[in-house]
Amino acid sequence: MELFNMPLQLLVSGMAIGSIYALVALGFVLIYVSVNVVNFAQGEFTMMGAFVAFTLVVSLNLPIWVGLILGTLIVGGIGYLFQLTVYRPFAKRNKAFLAVMISTLGASMIIQNIFLLGYGAVPLKLPPLFATDTINIGDIVVSVQYLAILCCAIVLLILQYLLFEKTRLGKMMQATAQDPETAKLMGIKVSHMQALTFIYSAALGGAAGILVAPVFMISHTMGAIIGLKAFAAAIVGGLGDVKGAIIGGLMIGIAETFAAAYISGPYKDGFAFLFLILFLIFRPYGIFGEKVGMKA
Repeated sequence: MELFNMPLQLLVSGMAIGSIYALVALGFVLIYVSVNVVNFAQGEFTMMGAFVAFTLVVSLNLPIWVGLILGTLIVGGIGYLFQLTVYRPFAKRNKAFLAVMISTLGASMIIQNIFLLGYGAVPLKLPPLFATDTINIGDIVVSVQYLAILCCAIVLLILQYLLFEKTRLGKMMQATAQDPETAKLMGIKVSHMQALTFIYSAALGGAAGILVAPVFMISHTMGAIIGLKAFAAAIVGGLGDVKGAIIGGLMIGIAETFAAAYISGPYKDGFAFLFLILFLIFRPYGIFGEKVGMKA
């Protein structure tokens, strides 16, 4: 039985980490589908969520669950400020896609340095969500933290899917992305939809950062690598597809976890991108392909 226990344990860990990538990848997809740009600062919302949670829980002694909820809301508010200062000034200019992409890259560097100045270069650690480290499920020993990450992420992913695919608000966001002028003529408040998109995508990234903070060390660079893997997940799934972001995130999380266990732990970050390269050789448009046009 022990021969089969380790793969199952690795599968749970890989799905937990993959769900974090999926949450951040959804932020990429949400921005891309709704305002037709790629936000390369999406990973920094993850880093901000981890630091905000550390301040609330460790410095202010708030309960960890209060830190999770309040931290997510705070990062969502930062997302609103982000769209005001980084996206909106360039949105109405010619070649807005390129201008916004460059501005998000610059904002990513600025945010990293602000948190470096504020918190220093020494990595920090957020207390675990639960006092118990592991539980036994049959013959399998599973980390409680990884299970908590997986369960919370599943709830967020389901809510995200229902919002974006099954609600009128989600359809309005998609309509705004396809044709802002027509959406405006139909009575949709385009600026409100765009602001809501940035708020929600930032909140998803912040929640992912808070969930993963007890597992990873918190540093000003943690968002960069998570953001890159999440973007890879969005590409694997097919940039612009919600289901693809979820599946792509899980696939990369599982692939890097098994590669780290059976091949080399220090090079696990490289395996994620090797998986991306190999996958795109055989399926260059991702699992579901890029949605160029769809009815909203």
